[in-house]
Amino acid sequence: MSKGEIVLGALAPHPPHVVYAENPDQNEPVSEGGWETLRWGYHRLARKLETIDYDVMVVFTPHWQTYVGTHFLGVPRFSSKSVDPVFPNIFRYNYDLEVDVDLSEAMCKAASDAGLITRMMRNPDFRVDYGTITSCHMMNPRWDKPIITISSNRNTHYYSPEVMIEQALALGKACRTAIEDSGKRVVLVSSHSLSHRHFVTESPLPEDMSKEHIYNHSQYVWDMALIDLFRQGKMREAIDIMPEFTEQTIAETEGGGLVWMMGAMGMPEYPAEIYGYQSVIGTGNCIAAWVPHSDKREIVL
Repeated sequence: MSKGEIVLGALAPHPPHVVYAENPDQNEPVSEGGWETLRWGYHRLARKLETIDYDVMVVFTPHWQTYVGTHFLGVPRFSSKSVDPVFPNIFRYNYDLEVDVDLSEAMCKAASDAGLITRMMRNPDFRVDYGTITSCHMMNPRWDKPIITISSNRNTHYYSPEVMIEQALALGKACRTAIEDSGKRVVLVSSHSLSHRHFVTESPLPEDMSKEHIYNHSQYVWDMALIDLFRQGKMREAIDIMPEFTEQTIAETEGGGLVWMMGAMGMPEYPAEIYGYQSVIGTGNCIAAWVPHSDKREIVL
């Protein structure tokens, strides 16, 4: 069996607004569009993925929160309706997805062998979180590849950002070991925004782009500082400033998704491909990709 590998890692923000604006058949509400910069960036990333041979998407989401260890999906298929708890008016999505249970179990075991607390999630009635659904829909709207979702252990809240970083890096390395042993080609997905201060009221028409802007200039400056490190291929420096970035911007990086992905990819020293940046309800959202094979890389933004 050939050695498995990570063929792409993506920072894939999951505001449900982008699915709402797409008007897919799976989502019940109907929109007049909106957030085009972000959606068009996702379209380009989706087209790129069509040129890359891969077997499964592995998603780390901050909206499946676990308080005792890291959990992995362990049921072959999930079919249900996902309703966003904050925005049920725009996201009521009927999903039907396949899970690569074999690789999920292998990652769970590798992480446990590395000393992390892990558990397989075997409940067939479990509702897959909207973060997973949004990111996967925008990257692969055909849903023709199996996925794996990994929960976000609340290390930042229980301990500190520094503990979160240590644990997430260890989890990433363990996942890479399992992927290499599996012989499969894998796309990693870190599903979250960057700055996450957001509006507390919604305009009468959610897709009214005249109301959309970043929460404040400070959030924008922090986002750009981190994205600049992405573009320079300085991921060690990006992880070093992560505790302060997270504190200053209330960022979803607190869940550990980006750190996990960088740990799995060995801290890339090549530039990320930036596909788009746009505010959604005041939050900062960046679509970015890290591509290990140099012949598949391109300068996007």
